[in-house]
Amino acid sequence: MQNNRWIGAAVMLALAVLVGVGMWRTSGQRGPERIAVVRSCEGVMGTTCSMAALVAPGQRARAEKALDKAENALRAAEIQMSTWLDDSELGRLNSAAAGVEVPLSPGSLRVLRLARQAAVRTDGAFDITCRPVIELWRKAPQQGTIPAEDQLAQARADSNWDLIELTDQGALKHKATARVDLGGIAKGYGIDRALEVLRKAELAGGLVDVGGDLACFGHPPLGEDWQVDVKNPFGAGHLVELHSTGGAVCTSGNYARFTEIGGKRYGHIIDPRTGQPTDAAVSVTVVAANAVTADIWATSLSVLGLKGFKRLPHGVEAMIVTGSKDDHKIHCTPGFRKFLKEDRNGNTSPL
Repeated sequence: MQNNRWIGAAVMLALAVLVGVGMWRTSGQRGPERIAVVRSCEGVMGTTCSMAALVAPGQRARAEKALDKAENALRAAEIQMSTWLDDSELGRLNSAAAGVEVPLSPGSLRVLRLARQAAVRTDGAFDITCRPVIELWRKAPQQGTIPAEDQLAQARADSNWDLIELTDQGALKHKATARVDLGGIAKGYGIDRALEVLRKAELAGGLVDVGGDLACFGHPPLGEDWQVDVKNPFGAGHLVELHSTGGAVCTSGNYARFTEIGGKRYGHIIDPRTGQPTDAAVSVTVVAANAVTADIWATSLSVLGLKGFKRLPHGVEAMIVTGSKDDHKIHCTPGFRKFLKEDRNGNTSPL
C-alpha cells in the first residue's frame, strides 16, 4: 500500500524561474511586490523536496528563517515516523515485543489514529498494518515467483489492527509480528507540519512539495491561483492542469513503479484486503484541505477505484484515470471540476 507521486514539479520550476527574475505582482498588478524564496531539501523521506516562501522585498531573511523551521519540522516528522529507521518511534514499535508499550509523540499517535479511522472508513482498503504483505511482494522479484495464497493469509494473520492497541501515551502490540507501513500517510503529515510553520510566519504565501505531493496557501506568482500540472500516466507531459487557491493535492499511481515476475507486470500498490496488487486505477489525484487527508485518499482510491467516490469525506474531491494509453477515461467527482483548469484530451466524465 505505497504510492508513487508526481505533481508539483511544474509549480516549483515556475517559482524557481521567478526567483531568477526576483519579483512578481498579483494578478492585474493590484498588490504589492513580492519575492519568492525557494528551497530544495536533500534526502527528505527518500524523495525530492522543495519549499517556497513568498514575502515582500527586503524580507528575504525572514523567508529563509521560516524555511529553516519548515525544513526542520519536515525532517522531525520523518525521524519520528520512518518505518525504515530502526531508531525512529515507529521503527521501535515495529521491532517491539508483544505486550511492551512503546512511547510515541503526539504526532505519531495522531497519525496512527488517523490511519485506524481510515481503515474503518475504507473497509480495509487503507490499512497501514499490511507491512508483512508488502514485504512478501518486495522479495518476490528476487525469488522469481509471486507470494503464495497461504503466505499472504499468514502475513495478514500476523499483522492487523486487532493486534495493535493505541494508548494515551503510545502503542503496544499483542503479537510481536504486527508491523506498520506509513507509506500512504506520513508524507502528507510531514507536508502539513512544514506548511503550518510557514503559515505561522505570516508570509504572503507558501508551498511545500515532497515527491510531487504538495500543499500551499496565499497567492502565487503571476496570478491569484496556484497552477498544478498532473502528470500524464501514459507518457510525457501533463494530463490536466489544476488551479487552487490553497489546500493540498496528492496523486497516486502504478504507472511509474512496478515489478515483473515470470514475464508479468505487477503494480506496487497492494490491496490490503486481498494481499494482491491492485489495478483499480491507473492514476488518482485528490484535492483536500490538508495533505494528510489527500494522501490517505489518493492511496485508498487506488485500491477502491470508482466505487470509492461514495466514501469520500465532505470537502474531498478526486479524479481517477482508468483504461490504457489508447483507450482511457478521466472520471471526476462533481466538485473536482472547479479545480480543473484544462483537459487536453476532452474526455472528462463527471460522476
